[in-house]
Amino acid sequence: MLRLSFHFGLFQFLMPILGWLAGLTVARYVQLFDHWIAFGLLTGVAVHMIRSALSEDEKVILQDPSRGVMLVVLSVATSVDALAIGLSLALLNVSIWYPAVVIGIVTGLSSFVGILMGKRFSKKFGKRSAIFGGALLILIGVRILIVHFLSR
Repeated sequence: MLRLSFHFGLFQFLMPILGWLAGLTVARYVQLFDHWIAFGLLTGVAVHMIRSALSEDEKVILQDPSRGVMLVVLSVATSVDALAIGLSLALLNVSIWYPAVVIGIVTGLSSFVGILMGKRFSKKFGKRSAIFGGALLILIGVRILIVHFLSR
């Protein structure tokens, strides 16, 4: 729980800083496809979760998302939009440090609480909670796409 919530908070802290540092030079290029990157990563993780839940092999279901490639993919997927926020703040000539710290802390704490709640639901609902979690990740990805296309 701590590793996952820490990494989510860390990536949410770092991505706006990276976006801010990139500034005007990369902004127009990243904004063209950041939503697709986030959607693809979230959907990929979601499909893996749903497949694992539907699999008869219990080992697959017990995979730890707080280690290895899965941790990095989840952290990047949930923070790609923060990169665009950093780019936007650079365009507005706003200091990045305070927003980045607040975003990181709030994300870390929210993730920790969400994971605690998820543990309780998974014990009660088993495989259905993994399927629900996967569907929720897909919906988050779709929401990112909708927000992007409606803000044009």
